[in-house]
Formats: sequence, C-alpha cells, structure tokens
Amino acid sequence: MRSLQFHAEVVLAEPIHTGSARGLELSTVSGLGVGVRVDPVLPSSDTLGTGVELDPRRFNRHTFWCGQSGSGKTYALGVVLEQLLLETELPILVLDPNSDFVKIDRARPEADPAKTAALAAIPQRVLRSGDGPGDKLRARYAQMDVRSRAAVLRLDPLRDADEYNVHLKLAADVSTPRYDVEELRSTIGSLDGPGGREFLLRLENLGVLEWDLWAWGAECVEDVIDQRPRATVMDPGGARPADESKVAALAALDHLWNTRESRRPILIVIDEAHNLCPANPLTPVEVALTDRIVQIAAEGRKFGLWLLLSTQRPSKIHTNALSQCDNLGLMRMSSPRDLAELAEYFGYAPIELLQRASSYALGQALFAGGFIDEAVIAQMGTRLTAEGGSDVKVPL
Repeated sequence: MRSLQFHAEVVLAEPIHTGSARGLELSTVSGLGVGVRVDPVLPSSDTLGTGVELDPRRFNRHTFWCGQSGSGKTYALGVVLEQLLLETELPILVLDPNSDFVKIDRARPEADPAKTAALAAIPQRVLRSGDGPGDKLRARYAQMDVRSRAAVLRLDPLRDADEYNVHLKLAADVSTPRYDVEELRSTIGSLDGPGGREFLLRLENLGVLEWDLWAWGAECVEDVIDQRPRATVMDPGGARPADESKVAALAALDHLWNTRESRRPILIVIDEAHNLCPANPLTPVEVALTDRIVQIAAEGRKFGLWLLLSTQRPSKIHTNALSQCDNLGLMRMSSPRDLAELAEYFGYAPIELLQRASSYALGQALFAGGFIDEAVIAQMGTRLTAEGGSDVKVPL
C-alpha cells in the first residue's frame, strides 16, 4: 500500500479562482506586489517597468534573503512581510535581533488608510527582552527539548555523567509547564543518586536561574505561538548574557518542532541568520540551535514549518540549511566569496544576474525560484509600517 504524503499549503486571504490547462486544475491568485521591474541590462531606477509579484503559495518552500549592509535588505524584507500579512492567512514568527520589525503593527502616517485599517485588524504580538516597552519575551525551561536544556547548562553526557543523570531525572520530574525557581531547587535536592550538589553548583556558577528569560509560570513565547497570532515578533536584543537571546530562539524552535504533527503552517523568519545558524557553531547552544534550524530546513516543510533566512553573509550560513532553500531574494552583494556561494547553491538564478549583484542600486533585488515565474530584478516598493531599527547618523 502506498503511503499518502501530506503537504501544507499557504492559506490565502481571498478566494481562489480555478481554471484548467493541459488537463490540470490551475489556481489564479493575486500575487504579492513587492515592486516594479527593472531592465536587467540597465539596472537603474530610470528603467522602471511593470509590477513584480511573488506567488504567495510558494512560501511553502524555504526562502533565502540576502544583501550586504546598506543594500536595503531589511527594509525590503519588511515590504514582503507586510504583503504576506495583508494577502494571506499565513502566521509569521520573526526572530528579530536588531529590533527592525517591532513596529510592524504600526502603519506610517502617510500610508494608505484602507491598508492601515487592514493591518490594524491583524492580530500581532511583539515580545521584547530587557527593560523596554511591550510584552516581555519569556521562555519555559521545562518545555525545552532535553538536549537543548543540556546545551544551556553545558552538560556532556559522558564527561558530566552524574550531573547529566540528574538532568534527565529533572526532565521527568519537572514536567508541569508552570513552576518556580524554589520548586526547581527543591526538586533537585530531593533526587536520589550522586550529582545533585554539583548540578546545583553548575546552575549557580552559570547564573542560569537568574536569567530574565525564564517565565516561571508567566506567559511565555510557547504560549503565544499556540495562540496563533498572525505575526509574532521576538526581539531578544536586550538579553544579557548573549547566550540568553539564542536560547530564546531555541525554545521557540523546539516548541514548533515538538508540535509539528499538528501540521499548522507558519513562516519562520530568521533575521541575521548567520548568528543563529552559523557554518561553524562553537558553543553548545549554538550547536543545538544550528542543528534545530538544519532539521527544520531538511524535514520541516511537510509539516508546514517554512523558513525565511535573512543574512548579509551567505558564506557564513550553514550549508545544510542554505541548500534547502527554493526561493531567492538577493540585493546588492559585492563579496566574491558570497556570490560564489550563491552561484553554487542557487543554480536556478541566472549567473549573469548574480554577477551583476555588486552594481544593484539601493532597494533593488533579484528574485528567482519557485515564488516567481522568471528571474527578475525589481525596485522594491515602499513599506507601510515604520522600521524599528535605524542607522546612526554622522554628526554634522
């Protein structure tokens, strides 16, 4: 008996009109209007042409988004995310280390009133670490994967055998999602066998229990993801120490992976992806986080877990994630090493257009792959919402 393969699809905001061609049922849908076409021979804003639309249905493939600093990469990504919010029902999770998308729920004063009203009606949550305004970014230690918790504590199952055994027993005993730090200490103290004292010392020496990240019974990012808002922006920029921000991302991705059998589609946008999925992860947390992203890249698509990886440096992204991307958005890129990496992994992008990437003007992007009929260079449109981050200006 043949097994039936499930493939999740992007749910569109408007009804789909169907027709037929060559014996196949085809769907015609409104595309995501992201900009206007630029003559690839003369990549100048003087040669603006017809509108460029991305097929929203093809975001059920992983997407790679890149451009060097100053190319307009993050601004242009905002244009695409706004269109996805307005034109589809696809939930979006944004890992936003530079606070660039924390205002995606607020339209600019000059924005179209109808689109402003439509954005305002879309359920969105912004979760921030540190002492800034807004809902706090929290995670629940007890719900993280056992291997991820070991990475947080830098535990090795062989080198730290007794402590690792305590860790495994703790994973079984502290199964309730809501508990406090004193309950955790008490549970560790009550466990039989060696390693308990050393485990407590490890917690204290690393300062893990003092992290602001832990929910300790309060609402956490896992709860918010389960509520299914259309957009969830995680801003870990104020987290200290640095590992804390990566653990926040790991907790969210663990939860999505562990609940993957629900097959509820979501687009996972990872900005500055070279920091969360590096080619050569060093710390245990980096290794666990990279492994999880690579796992989602390799196996997540059929469960509705779709990645959009955004970076300035393609050569610094783990190749096992990069190679799984079927859509490409490329803005100005001058590094020969990075362009060679793109040419190797994105054979569907015309080499002559890749080679011109160093001369793309501000806000110009090459689109290629499944979400567009043919490769094209576009001048990106105007964002509806305000940018959260901004460049530091030169004092004059």
